[in-house]
Amino acid sequence: MHYIIRYFCISHIGKHRRKNQDNYICGQQYKCKCDVDPYDLISGIIETEKPIITGIFDGMGGEQCGETASLIAAQTAFEADLSGNIIDCLNEYCRISNRKICSYADEHGIFSMGTTAAMLVFARKEIGLCNIGDTRIYRYSDDLLEQISVDHYAVSYSGNKPPLSQNLGIPESEFIIDPYVAKGKYNKGDIYLICSDGLTDMVSNKNIERIIKENNFEDTAMKLLQAALDGGGRDNITIIICRVERKNKTLIDRILGNKSTEQEFSYGK
Repeated sequence: MHYIIRYFCISHIGKHRRKNQDNYICGQQYKCKCDVDPYDLISGIIETEKPIITGIFDGMGGEQCGETASLIAAQTAFEADLSGNIIDCLNEYCRISNRKICSYADEHGIFSMGTTAAMLVFARKEIGLCNIGDTRIYRYSDDLLEQISVDHYAVSYSGNKPPLSQNLGIPESEFIIDPYVAKGKYNKGDIYLICSDGLTDMVSNKNIERIIKENNFEDTAMKLLQAALDGGGRDNITIIICRVERKNKTLIDRILGNKSTEQEFSYGK
């Protein structure tokens, strides 16, 4: 039994930013195109015969610095070696990406630049998850929405949104990053949502769940974007939504007797 992943991806500058610092990798494309067309919706199908990575990177450190950091992270994801154990590959990606961003900052005399990262790797028999920062990953299954990423926030006593405790772009001499990674099996019909905080700061989890539940999958990314804009659109908004679908067996599948089991997503390393 084989699966395909149907996806939609959109990125928008929002209502108050002068630049979109978000980048993404989706369907073998990276670098957002929102400065050209803010409603440029990318869609397609991912085959899971070999591991495919998809993710969102939300830049930090000023417009130019943030955009560059998130682009470096997206380019590094595009080039990542996913041939080994998914957990090991994702941890290695974070180390390489972190060093590249720090090296760029040193070479250009930049005091601080960084990016969040939230990624899924779809392989033939399993899915890998990795996040650092507050760009989130959700799973929608059996009419319920569940956050399966972990927010990396520092303690805040101001009552405002707390600062991040981790991100890509922290020199190893200051802090060793510890991204959240997990892997597991996926099920037919599961929907995965990756989104920058431009969505989650404007739209509650309850309303995200309602929008997914009440709309056709093909319309969901645009409906979520509109909800974020209606809520204020204070930040850049990037959304990737994926649905697991069953691929019809081929003659080769029947000859080889390929099988796939359906199990609940398992957390932890």
